[in-house]
Amino acid sequence: MPKILIVDDSATIRASLASAVREMKLEPILAEDGAKGIELFLAERPSLILLDVRMPGIDGYETARRIRAAAPDEWTPIIFLSASVDDQDLERAIECGGDDYLVKPVSKVVLSAKIRAMQRLDKMRGRLVEVSTALGAANQRLETLAHQDSLTGIANRRAFDYLMERQFAQAIRRSEPLSLVLCDVDHFKAYNDRYGHPAGDECLRQVGAAVARGCRRATDFAARYGGEEFALLLPDTPTPGALEVMEKVRGDIASLAIPHDASATAAIVTMSAGIATFAADRDKAPADLISRTDQALYRAKELGRNRCVCA
Repeated sequence: MPKILIVDDSATIRASLASAVREMKLEPILAEDGAKGIELFLAERPSLILLDVRMPGIDGYETARRIRAAAPDEWTPIIFLSASVDDQDLERAIECGGDDYLVKPVSKVVLSAKIRAMQRLDKMRGRLVEVSTALGAANQRLETLAHQDSLTGIANRRAFDYLMERQFAQAIRRSEPLSLVLCDVDHFKAYNDRYGHPAGDECLRQVGAAVARGCRRATDFAARYGGEEFALLLPDTPTPGALEVMEKVRGDIASLAIPHDASATAAIVTMSAGIATFAADRDKAPADLISRTDQALYRAKELGRNRCVCA
């Protein structure tokens, strides 16, 4: 049963309002002053508050302010009750967090109508909050999908490009090393031709997972760069550290022991990698670092694949 908090220093008025509330099949909660009203609000979380303006101690205006401050993310309708018909009192009531203002004595018909109206508004607000929450979750999901490779589940090229710009700028600003690894599954076209595209997709999923496991810190970043090519972005990591990370990744891939009879390099799936670390005198833009990393990868392939080459 919905609860209605009645805050009034008059026992007679409290009783009258409580009787009207019960006739509406609602549960009245009674408080004789503002302090008790705030206490009961926090304990009972009523669906609506009927609040007298003039009370000893904390008046209705201050009571409303404290209730709103105590639950800033919630909306509980507050209807002020007062014998005053002054427009300034009405304006002050709204400024203090009130939603409506009734002049005493209040008829049961008017009170019932006001409470029902506020309940409808509260239900509408609840539905809007639900819709907003659902839309927020959907938008978050769409944002995740926009930056996630659908096959491997790791970040995609779009996410890589975005983060590369940011990390490159940070490396310049902080004069910190930033290492980039570009790695490529050896003879992947031959793998697809030999085993078929479904097997090729599964191979890429396993390789992508191995590359992602190379991210040992929260700032490390793995992405599918394109096709059978992957990238590792390693902030605050010099070349030896990046080489250690990539050699671990290559070892993990080798331990998968994915058969590759069509490879001219090994009987299992292997990977070649190029590594470059940001150098202020050579890398004026992210494209420069990417280009040097790509050249190192090309060199790894020239030297027979299944290896890492540092720029």
